[in-house]
Amino acid sequence: MTAQITTHPVGAAALRHRVAERARELSRQPFLVLAWLVVLIAIGWAVAPHLFTGYSPYEGNPDASFLAPNAQHWFGTDRLGRDLFARSVYGARATLTATLLAVAIAFGVGTLLGLLAGFAGGVVDTAAMCMVDVFLAIPGLLLAMVIVSVLGYSTDNIAIAVGISSIAAFARVMRAEVLTVVARDYVHAAYGLGVGRLGVVLRHVVPNAVSSVLALAALEVGSAILAIAGLGFLGYGAPPPQPEWGLLVAEGRDVVATHPWVSIMPGAALAIVVIATHRISVSLRKEHGR
Repeated sequence: MTAQITTHPVGAAALRHRVAERARELSRQPFLVLAWLVVLIAIGWAVAPHLFTGYSPYEGNPDASFLAPNAQHWFGTDRLGRDLFARSVYGARATLTATLLAVAIAFGVGTLLGLLAGFAGGVVDTAAMCMVDVFLAIPGLLLAMVIVSVLGYSTDNIAIAVGISSIAAFARVMRAEVLTVVARDYVHAAYGLGVGRLGVVLRHVVPNAVSSVLALAALEVGSAILAIAGLGFLGYGAPPPQPEWGLLVAEGRDVVATHPWVSIMPGAALAIVVIATHRISVSLRKEHGR
């Protein structure tokens, strides 16, 4: 009874200490806090865009075409009088959903391939790494363009293409981590205790090797956003009038000399989100390094 009474306050105090320490760390990194705020806002745009704007991303007012940014239209309007801020907000869903799908494909397939190559070794490792080297020899954006040309033009196919083109990076990182882990003493001890290969993989190899791949996944989010927006800009993504960040930038390229905000404002939103994700990924990698 006494042990229970004395244990809970100590646990609560330790939790409060960790929270306070974490808050002090964040207070010393205002740009990291700002980066998290930007990412949370972007997620809010994707999840509940109607909470951030009252304008429709599709309906415009021809009498209000090419309005410069003002109090009513924060990003201005396009040639059809559509509110560019509303289109940017609603475009976050397509771009960020495709980004998550691309990173999930690259992480899942690349991690599995790297695990198989590093743990099996021999001919399997050689064959897998030869395939990975072929993927790495081709520029990622060019490979994604070829894949989406085969699959067809759509945002979902762009996500699949970007995911496939990113598999090689995840596979190499996972293979390197697996080779390091399987040489550790605790893995040899597990074999000595009679643990099977599957048990060693699930209990020791994967938990100790996957953390580096998770850090890479955080870094790849920003790269995937840029790749998906770039392919959308080139016309490989969703057709108009669907809002998508790359397409929004492309729609203003013909009038950039006279109405630069049509491309600049959505492009600035895209750049800010990418910079924020990169700042967060750098922070996560430093924590992993510790």
